[in-house]
Amino acid sequence: MAQGKQAKILTVAQTRAILNHLDSTRWGERNRAMFLLSVKAGLRAKEIASLTWPMVTDPEGNVADTIQLEDKAAKGDSGRTIPMNKELQAALKVYQAAPYRKSGDYVLNSERANRMAPSSVATWFYDLYKKLGYEGCSSHSGRRTFVTNGAKKIVEAGGSLRDIQQLVGHKSLQTTQRYIEGDSDAKRKLVDMI
Repeated sequence: MAQGKQAKILTVAQTRAILNHLDSTRWGERNRAMFLLSVKAGLRAKEIASLTWPMVTDPEGNVADTIQLEDKAAKGDSGRTIPMNKELQAALKVYQAAPYRKSGDYVLNSERANRMAPSSVATWFYDLYKKLGYEGCSSHSGRRTFVTNGAKKIVEAGGSLRDIQQLVGHKSLQTTQRYIEGDSDAKRKLVDMI
């Protein structure tokens, strides 16, 4: 992806195709959880790599209803509480029980290490999108998709863009707005409603 260009957002069809593909990969449970942490929780590659089980589980060790992203795991001390998407929660439960998962604090591990480095997570996303032919996509595509989809639905939920800003840990609303992809169909519908 060229310098200065934003990562492309993913369509619903692309997201479905990715999930179908991941189900057939080695370490499919881990891969599904990693992808959903991006597209359903809006996490950055660094945050995905830094996520520990105590941040996603309750005191009994069961996958919780929220992600308690600590400052140390977030960019710029932007720790926050993110309600857990049901599909993501289910994927984490399946991955938590996977026989190849290494014990330890970090949610994501690899064959060689008890945790994946942020650069390894970013490379994993790059390789995934390249293999599927999704040009212009990067590890930030899931995050941009999360923000754009959230912005489209936030009014239905009774919220505002400020809620999206807090969910993704941006310091300013202007940063959040830059993540939102416009929708030509929505613009047409809006103009017809006026």
